[in-house]
Amino acid sequence: MTSAPQAVEQAPRRSRALLPLDLVRGFLIGMAELVPGVSGGTVALVTGVYEQLIGSASHAVSAIKRLVLGPDRVAGFRTEVARTDWWLVVPVLVGMAAAVLTVAGVMESFVTGHPELARGLFFGLVAVSIVVPLRMLPPAGRRHPALEVVLVLVMAAVAFALVSLAGGSSEADPALPVVFVAAAIAICALVVPGVSGSFFLLAVGLYTTTLTAVDERDLGYIAVFGLGAVVGLASFVQLLRWLLEHHRRTTLLVMAGLMIGSLRALWPWQRAEVAADGEAHGPGALVAPYDPVLGPVLLGLLGAVVVGVLVLVEEVRARRAA
Repeated sequence: MTSAPQAVEQAPRRSRALLPLDLVRGFLIGMAELVPGVSGGTVALVTGVYEQLIGSASHAVSAIKRLVLGPDRVAGFRTEVARTDWWLVVPVLVGMAAAVLTVAGVMESFVTGHPELARGLFFGLVAVSIVVPLRMLPPAGRRHPALEVVLVLVMAAVAFALVSLAGGSSEADPALPVVFVAAAIAICALVVPGVSGSFFLLAVGLYTTTLTAVDERDLGYIAVFGLGAVVGLASFVQLLRWLLEHHRRTTLLVMAGLMIGSLRALWPWQRAEVAADGEAHGPGALVAPYDPVLGPVLLGLLGAVVVGVLVLVEEVRARRAA
């Protein structure tokens, strides 16, 4: 007598009515990744899809590994594919691709042409976003609260220091292996709130080069960069999912600390040192506000309000779903 086959675990059914909203979420995540100092993971957190995306990405990576390495290649592949929430992943990826392909040139011009205004807007966005991982914290265990405060402060200091080191010169014609490795590292930053993949590219001198390649449809550069991104994501996303499942409170506190430290890159008023090529690279010294003042302040308030509204909307949605 043969036993009945076990039912394949399916991903939770996602309402098709959320498709337009998920496209917008993907577009916002893609835009965030174009801005040095802003993390796409932060936007995913604020819009309420961070953990679902991490989980689905982990299942997608597992599906490929099972198909290539086994065991039970076909059955294992189908199982992991069924666990992936494609009705979330595909719209978000489409939205991200649309953002990168349509606004890369505009965003690069805005960031470089109006740095105070751009930093003011994103400072407000990220500053209020810090409440998101803190709201997701599970109940505290036996660990003393002071240790958790120290953890947040240490991670904030680490992020602050790393941001301060960014200052690479622009590479006009980088070697493709360098592009591959840089993409693999930068994509890991995509999934960690408070860590900016674009800022890493800025630090190694590939930010302007990459955005120009996308804007000019340099398919060779884009293909190598995309391959590196896939490899980096496959190497990191499952580790992050495991950390969220087994060390959730510590992981979220680390994220909050990284987000706090990343604000150093987004302080609107900075004095950048000019390199030998006549251009300013990376973040400058933090200084007191200088003209323009009103524009960055108003845009910072606008960014804070936008995030606040998104958090409230997600809170209402979560309560209704419960």
